[in-house]
Amino acid sequence: MINLEIVTPEKMVIDRPVESVTVPTANGEIGILENHAPLISTLKPGILSYNDKGTTEQLVISGGFVEVSTNKVSILADVAENSQEVDADAARIQLDEARKILGDWKGSEDDFEIELEKMQQAQARLQLTGGR
Repeated sequence: MINLEIVTPEKMVIDRPVESVTVPTANGEIGILENHAPLISTLKPGILSYNDKGTTEQLVISGGFVEVSTNKVSILADVAENSQEVDADAARIQLDEARKILGDWKGSEDDFEIELEKMQQAQARLQLTGGR
């Protein structure tokens, strides 16, 4: 077992042992099992999954970092929401706005990355909720 700890600026989201974790990082999705090699990576907006006793749970996460050390996964995220916390209508609006802004882009590369992250976060929210 590995201990999964997810913290946002507002609250402790999860602090419990799990069998595995899958995390969206800046370098792609990473699967983490017991005795995983140590690592630190930035997070990208997406779906975090964790398995415990044959059950898979999912959260939308965005912004922050993941650190893996001796059978511990620590995630400091700007956003961590389960499907009940996601407002699919607001996510659709956020996605449409981000697409429009990115389609007419004339700003800096840094600002483009911020808008791209907003779009990816909205897409992850809709994916988690099944677009309900």
